[in-house]
Amino acid sequence: MPLALLGFLNITLTDILDILMVAAIIFILFRWLRGSSAMNIFVAVIFLYVLKVVVSALNMTLMSGIMSTVLDVGVIALIVIFQPEIRYFLIKLGSRYGFGGSGWKLFNRLFGRKSDQLGSAATDALLDAVRDMSAGKTGALIVIARQDSLQHIIETGDTIDARINKRLLMNLFFKNSPLHDGAVVIHDNRIVAARCTLPLSGKADIPAQYGMRHKAAIGISEASDAHVVVVSEETGEVSFVSDGQICTIQDPVQLRELLNRDSKSASEEEARS
Repeated sequence: MPLALLGFLNITLTDILDILMVAAIIFILFRWLRGSSAMNIFVAVIFLYVLKVVVSALNMTLMSGIMSTVLDVGVIALIVIFQPEIRYFLIKLGSRYGFGGSGWKLFNRLFGRKSDQLGSAATDALLDAVRDMSAGKTGALIVIARQDSLQHIIETGDTIDARINKRLLMNLFFKNSPLHDGAVVIHDNRIVAARCTLPLSGKADIPAQYGMRHKAAIGISEASDAHVVVVSEETGEVSFVSDGQICTIQDPVQLRELLNRDSKSASEEEARS
């Protein structure tokens, strides 16, 4: 009853639904941005919006006008600041509900769109090269394209267009090679480019033992659905990166399973269809 005396607190079922939906969106955004450098900005935006609602409810005209102006102008700034996060969100949304979904199989087949999968010979050559580079502590950064186009990444490097070969991969990452800096991109069972520049991840919670190669691997896996294999130059440790998550590889069998996991899933889905 005391709440009814305050006109702005007359709550209906629609208001409750509205509050629950906003709360759900904030929770999803919080989980999405948790651990990234954008988290503090997100908290500040929520605080400013809550403050605007409060001053509007209290009929504080001047403060309400100032807050409205700040938030209206801030929308453009937020688009610029959150550009990597927005891109990542839209890519994941499209991968989950768009061309990656089973409902789009017929569409994908009609237009020739398919997931890039490593063949057996290519996988063997890649595993052999990674094993030897790990033993010799040769740093490597190998990006394996899948459905998302990496043309903008390929254009930053030098075109190779060669069959996947153990010796070629090892020569590309040999420290005296002019192409050893940057990433090698594999697409359609071929090495298409070397010395490519990858976007660095904006995550703030990446463990200190991971260097620039790992941050770049996380960055491209956040911006696309690509898989990345990293060999540490300091320790020789092999890592597999996908969807922004790093998995330390214990043996070649584990890496083979991770590389072939999507190929098996795709084959099973085609068999069922």
